[in-house]
Amino acid sequence: MPLFGKTKADVDASEKKTLGRGVFRKCDECNVTLRAEDFTSNHEVCPECGHHYRLSGEAWVELLLDPGSFTETDTGILSKDPLSFVDSKRYPDRLVASRKKTGLEDAMIVGEGTLLGRPIQLGTFLFRFMGGSMGSVVGEKITRLFERGYEKKQPVVLLSASGGARMQEGALSLMQMAKTVGALRKLREEANMPFVSVLLNPTTGGVAASFALLGDINIAEPRALIGFAGARVIENTIRQKLPEGFQRAEFLMEHGMVDVIAERQRMRATIARFLSHLLD
Repeated sequence: MPLFGKTKADVDASEKKTLGRGVFRKCDECNVTLRAEDFTSNHEVCPECGHHYRLSGEAWVELLLDPGSFTETDTGILSKDPLSFVDSKRYPDRLVASRKKTGLEDAMIVGEGTLLGRPIQLGTFLFRFMGGSMGSVVGEKITRLFERGYEKKQPVVLLSASGGARMQEGALSLMQMAKTVGALRKLREEANMPFVSVLLNPTTGGVAASFALLGDINIAEPRALIGFAGARVIENTIRQKLPEGFQRAEFLMEHGMVDVIAERQRMRATIARFLSHLLD
C-alpha cells in the first residue's frame, strides 16, 4: 500500500533516518512531544505546560516592538583584553570564537523603537554570547541606553538574561555595575523617565546586583532564576538549607523584590500597561 505516495520499497534507508528530523520536539518539563513549529510559533513556550524556554534577543525585539520600528544603535563597540587573560584559551581567542559562532559583536543589543506607538529605548541581553556576561561593551551599551532615554525623555525597557560580570575583564567588568546605575539615576531623577526591568532566566551575578532589580517596575518571567550567588554557594556559606524555590521569580515576588510575573505572550501588553500608568 502506498506510503505518502510511495511504496515501502521506494523508501530507502537514508529517508527513513532523516524522516522527522527537526520536525518534532520534546518538552523537558512535561515530556510531551509536539511539532517543533508549535514551540517556535508560541515564542518558545510549551503549548501544553507553559514552560518558558530561552528566547533570543532578536526575537524579543520582534515580540515587543511595533513591526519595523526598531533602529539598533551603538554598534561596532568591541571588547579589549586589559588583563591579557588566559584560562583554557586566550580571551581574544574566546571573543573571536564567540563572534564567529553567534554572528554577534557582544552580549547586548540596544536601540529605539515604538511599543504600541509609544517611543521607547530598548535593550536586551544576548545570552548565547558568553552566557550574556557583562563586560565593558555591555556596560557601555546599557549606559548609553539610559543616557539616550535621559536626552530624548523616553522610558527605558531592558531585558536581562546574564550569568553576571565577565571575569576575563576583572575590575573593569565590575565597574560597569556602578557605571550603569549612575546613568540610571540620571534617567529617573533628572529626566523623570521610568525604567522597566524585565528579568529573564537567568538574571544573576553582577547584573542582578546592579540595575536589574532597580526598575520602577520589575517584571519577571515564570520560574526565572534571579539572584546573585548560586544556591549551593549560599548554602555552603551560611550552612543552612535554603527554602523551596529560592531564587525563582515566584519566591522573589512573595518577598517583594519582583512586582509582577508575566507570561511571555502577555509581556508586551504588560509593559505597555505599566508605561501608561507611569507616563499618562
